[in-house]
Amino acid sequence: MANGVSTQTEQLDRITNGKGFIAALDQSGGSTPKALGLYGVAETAYANDDEMFGEIHKMRTRIITSPAFAKEKVLGAILFEKTMDNVIDGTPVAQYLWDSCGVVPFLKVDKGLDAEANGVQVMKPMPDLDALLARAKDAGIFGTKMRSVIKEANVEGIKSVVAQQFEVGKQIAAAGLVPIIEPEVDIHSTTKGEAEVLLKGEILNQLNALEEGTKVALKLTIPTEAGIYDALADHPAVVRVVALSGGYSTADACEKLAQNSKMIASFSRALTEGLNVAMSEDEYNAALGANISKIYDASL
Repeated sequence: MANGVSTQTEQLDRITNGKGFIAALDQSGGSTPKALGLYGVAETAYANDDEMFGEIHKMRTRIITSPAFAKEKVLGAILFEKTMDNVIDGTPVAQYLWDSCGVVPFLKVDKGLDAEANGVQVMKPMPDLDALLARAKDAGIFGTKMRSVIKEANVEGIKSVVAQQFEVGKQIAAAGLVPIIEPEVDIHSTTKGEAEVLLKGEILNQLNALEEGTKVALKLTIPTEAGIYDALADHPAVVRVVALSGGYSTADACEKLAQNSKMIASFSRALTEGLNVAMSEDEYNAALGANISKIYDASL
C-alpha cells in the first residue's frame, strides 16, 4: 500500500504542524527482553526469538489499539521492522496506524551500533537499506529513524556521527521518505553540554549543504542548555525536532522537555512506564492515557 501524494502531503503537514508527540515503539532484539520484563512478561514466557517478538507484538498492539492512543495527542509512531511486517486485526500495522488511528507511521532502519571510537558509536553498515526503503514505501511508511550515540565532546567523533547520519539520510530522502536523524547524546556523559554545542554546529553545517527541497526531522537528547536547538527547528530543511527520553524518568523527561518550546517528545520507555500485562483493560487504558497526557502536555 504505497503512500499516495495526497496522503503524504497530509502526513507531512501533520508532522510539521500538528500538536502532539511521536511514540517510539521500535525496541529491537537487544532491548526487547528488558522492555518485556518491565511490562511483566518474564523471559520464561518465550522459548526463542520468534516467541519473544510475538510477545512484544502483543504489547505494541495493546498500545496501538487502546482508545488512549489517538491522533488528538499522538502524531506519529516509530515501528520496528518486524512490526511493519506484521498485522493488527488483519490489517498491516502501518496502514492500521494511519487509517484507524490517524497516526503517521515511521520505521527504524538502522542495524545497531559499531564499537565506540573517538567517544562515539556510529551505525553499523546497512547494505540492504535500499530494499528495505522500497518495502517501507510500499507498506505506507512515511519516514524512518536511525540512531547513533555520542558519549563525549570529541570533535572528530561528533563530525563522523553527523556526516554518516546525513549521508544515509540523503539516501532515505531520495527514496521518497523523510529521515529522522538521531545522534543521541548520552545523558550520563560528563561533557554532555559541550557535546551538544559541537553537535548543533555540525548539524547546521550539514543542513546548510542539503539540496533545496530535501526535508529531514531531528531526534535529539533533551539538551543541557534549554533552547539550544531552536535554530535547528527554524531551519527550512527541518520538519520537526523531537526529543528522546534517553533514560530519564517520565517526570524528568517531561519537565526538561517543557523548557524547550521548539521540541516535541518521541519517548519510548516513558510512554510505557508503569504498564503491566496483568492490568485490566480499564486500568491499562487509564495508565497509558495518563502517560500520553503527560508527554503531550510537555510537547506543547
